[in-house]
Amino acid sequence: MNFRNPRSINLTPLWVLISVNILVFIATSIASGSFFGMSYAVQNQIGLSTSTISSQPWTIVSAMFAHDGIEHILFNMLSLYFFGMYVLALVGESRFFLVYFIGGLVGNAFFLLTTHGEFAVGASGAIFALGGLLVVLVPRLKVMIFFIPIPIDLWIAIIILALLSFLPDIAWQAHLGGLVTGLAAGYFLKWQSRRRRF
Repeated sequence: MNFRNPRSINLTPLWVLISVNILVFIATSIASGSFFGMSYAVQNQIGLSTSTISSQPWTIVSAMFAHDGIEHILFNMLSLYFFGMYVLALVGESRFFLVYFIGGLVGNAFFLLTTHGEFAVGASGAIFALGGLLVVLVPRLKVMIFFIPIPIDLWIAIIILALLSFLPDIAWQAHLGGLVTGLAAGYFLKWQSRRRRF
């Protein structure tokens, strides 16, 4: 697959997603009384947990737009912008949204299946889905991650980020579920593209 001309890419879907995430972050920060952490009361209303999912099913979606502190949303929105820009250039708007939301939902579902009573918020599962898609389609795309001062292949960057998911207080299950979804989507699109050539 080849990138489209940058001038032909409509980044509106990406800016809409980023804007919604930022607006939700501002609202939850005001409700929590802090931009550096979410209060338990707010987390209990929009965060994802096995203890609340049956009475608050909307949290499987709302958790994808909520972030626990300014560092959390800053890192996720920067990642969303760079991954999202490339995904839009490669596969277009509808597939971008499909991979993003299905990846986020699968990641959240995997979190629910493998935890008990813990809370999770964040767009990371959906963002990892975009990263997984790109790993399959353009594995040697050069990228930079914050703590490595030189460009590295995307597939290496994703492995590093996936390993960092196992640090304490990170919902690695959502990351892994999103990543696997993105990889599967990438292989499906590759297979679909090859079929069209015959």
